[in-house]
Amino acid sequence: MFVVYTLKSKVARKSYVGLTNNIERRLKEHNSGKHFYTKRHLPWVIIYKEEFDSFEKARKREKFLKSTTGRRFLKKLFNNKIK
Repeated sequence: MFVVYTLKSKVARKSYVGLTNNIERRLKEHNSGKHFYTKRHLPWVIIYKEEFDSFEKARKREKFLKSTTGRRFLKKLFNNKIK
């Protein structure tokens, strides 16, 4: 199982889209400061996730959510509360 997720910073108006096969471990990694972008805006919470049965499908969705159209989708979904 693969998960595409969106994180939101609790301290800044920032979001992060990623892909993993272990969402709990990945969130801990982000909140422990192990990743360049997310360590600057700690702590993070999961605000959206989708599960996929294949890496290819998950990667395609991740790429969409990182695109301009995907960002608009997320902003609309969360009433413009994410950047």
